[in-house]
Amino acid sequence: MGDPTTETTTDPETASENYPPDVFSRACTSRVVLQHISGRWGALTLSALRDEPLRFNALRRRIDGISEKMLSQTLQALERDGFVVREVQATIPPRVEYSLTPLGTTVAGRLWELIGLLESSMDQVSAAQQAYDAR
Repeated sequence: MGDPTTETTTDPETASENYPPDVFSRACTSRVVLQHISGRWGALTLSALRDEPLRFNALRRRIDGISEKMLSQTLQALERDGFVVREVQATIPPRVEYSLTPLGTTVAGRLWELIGLLESSMDQVSAAQQAYDAR
């Protein structure tokens, strides 16, 4: 991890060449990738693809509330980062499926564990929210 107090480069391209990855540094490209996978749509997209490849519309139905535009942007970012593979099958009409890369599978597994922890802790979260709101 780099020391952000000594970093003078703000250009992410140059910063990645001069310093080791440091998500706490604003110039580090790992911060952008973290945003892609930990944002609401990225985390849900990776988690939805965890069990099987899905076509675009099936993925959109699985992720309730995501717009077509946002899903498309999310898939492009995740594909660019190496977490998702877009496979076009030569059929009429063309069939496009999205699946996880090995790295995407690893990340999705970790996200799935976090989702499980969150869902199993919702009673505690609700109690904390109610206590906070009562103050």
